[in-house]
Order: sequence, then structure tokens, then C-alpha cells
Amino acid sequence: MRTCATCGAENPEGAGFCSNCGSPLGRTCPNCGEAVAEEARFCSNCGNVLEPAEAPVEERKLVTIVFADVTGSTTLGERLDPERLSEVLNTYFAAMREEIEAEGGTVEKFIGDAVMAAFGVPVAHEDDAARALRAALRMRRRLELVNEELAAAHDVRLQIRTGVNTGEVLATPKPKAGDAMVTGDAVNAAARLETSAEPGEIVVSERTARAVRGFRFEEIGALELKGKSEPVNALRLTGDGPRVQER
Repeated sequence: MRTCATCGAENPEGAGFCSNCGSPLGRTCPNCGEAVAEEARFCSNCGNVLEPAEAPVEERKLVTIVFADVTGSTTLGERLDPERLSEVLNTYFAAMREEIEAEGGTVEKFIGDAVMAAFGVPVAHEDDAARALRAALRMRRRLELVNEELAAAHDVRLQIRTGVNTGEVLATPKPKAGDAMVTGDAVNAAARLETSAEPGEIVVSERTARAVRGFRFEEIGALELKGKSEPVNALRLTGDGPRVQER
């Protein structure tokens, strides 16, 4: 599979353009748009001289990661044929993308039935942690509308559980096709917080909760997360209030 660097969608091997957003997959000739090998010096279609492929620029960044996963997807897959299941997930993914991007986040990738988004890369804001939490709440509210549509069209309803974590990552603002935009323990911790959540819950690390104002939380306490040597203090996000200007 080839992963689109623009939207994170998976595409078949050999595909030249992303089936989700239409972006070119891999290196292309700037003159004619023909796909070219990474090491090519000339375009095989028009003979244009190609600039050497630039190595991805990596930098350490403080980001907030949102990880959301559909619960019960295995059972859903047993109920629906592949075409209907694809329609359901595409409807869900499109709606979640809108809510994430409305808060300035970037969809890093879609993995099966999970969504991973980063706030703070490629563009950083002073209130990225707050943006991530607002996006998580928006996603949960938007799912109610999506479920009305899915119930009418497919007789199904989805539930999601969400994890949010803030930390340092190694970021590649302009990754090559198939490469990750962010890597590091902060990403893994967000995924583990998601697995600890109940359907409909948003579980947030203490570091994220301390970085924001104007949100309501319930204490969960220390969680033993797989792969973490020390427990991680977590809270349950229950709501937000009027926007507060971050300092």
C-alpha cells in the first residue's frame, strides 16, 4: 500500500494519485507531472532536468496528538459487505477530518478504522493543546449527526473512544510518501490512552490538561499503559466552556 503524504489515505501499490484527495503519490516531474523515480535526474516523458530529491527535514517539536478509534468495528465488518463498510468508514473519516481541520489540526493518517491527528505540525499555534481538545469534542458531537445518516442509509451506528496526549516528537513537516509526519513516545502514549477509554470517552494526559484553560475534566488517576515504565496520570474530558485566550 502507498500512503498519501497529504491526507494519510492508503492507496494500492502502483497508484499514481491519491484516491481520496487526488494528490500525486511519490515524486513527479514539475514540467509534465509524470511520475519519476526518487533517484532520477531526467524525466523519462519530457526530458526535463530534475532537481535532486531533497531529504526530509526533521525537527523536534512539541505537539498534541489526538487518536480516535471506532469500537466494535470487527462486528461491524461481519454485518456489512466490504462495499457498504467502505461507505460507512469513508463517511465517518470525511466528517472527522472536517472537525480536525476546523481547529487547525492535521490528519496524520487513517489506520484501519482509527484516526490520528497532530496539532502543532506543520503549523504551530500557542493553543495547540486547546485546539486538540476542542477537536475531540467536536468529533464526538459530529458523530451524533453522522450516526443519524448512517442509521438511515445502513442501519448502523458508530461509537468512538479517544486519547489525547502532549509531548515532544520528531516531526517531518513535509514527509515523503509513506513516511510518518510525527514519531515518538508522545504518539504511542496517545494511542494507549485511547485504548484505555470507554466508548464515547475522551481520555487526556495530565500534561495536556495542565496546558489548557476553560475545559471540564474528571480525575481518572494513574494508568498503567502498555510500553510505559511509569504510570501516566490521566483525566476524562467532559466538556468545554467559552474560549479562553491562551498565554
